[in-house]
Amino acid sequence: MRELAQQRCFNHAAREAAARCPECRQFFCRECITEHDDRVLCAACLRKLAGSPSAKRRAFGGLMQFVRCAVGIVIAWFFFYLIGEILVRLPDSFHEGALWK
Repeated sequence: MRELAQQRCFNHAAREAAARCPECRQFFCRECITEHDDRVLCAACLRKLAGSPSAKRRAFGGLMQFVRCAVGIVIAWFFFYLIGEILVRLPDSFHEGALWK
């Protein structure tokens, strides 16, 4: 294997290589290489690592969103139910305004 200084960028043949991607083992110039999580990666390998979430993960995310929404509705209903119960149990004198005189 030749030294790094003698290598050329995989994308730009006229440029000297600055680093080697540990994933694809290709040499790249400073413009083509990116540091991510203390690792030097090329753009293609970084895209693969980031990737789009799988369909299974998206389905689970949709389920969790539904569960959160349902829990929020139940909590709101319970809150208004308790407020209603408190108002029903107030004495009649409070409703007639006799309490404030």
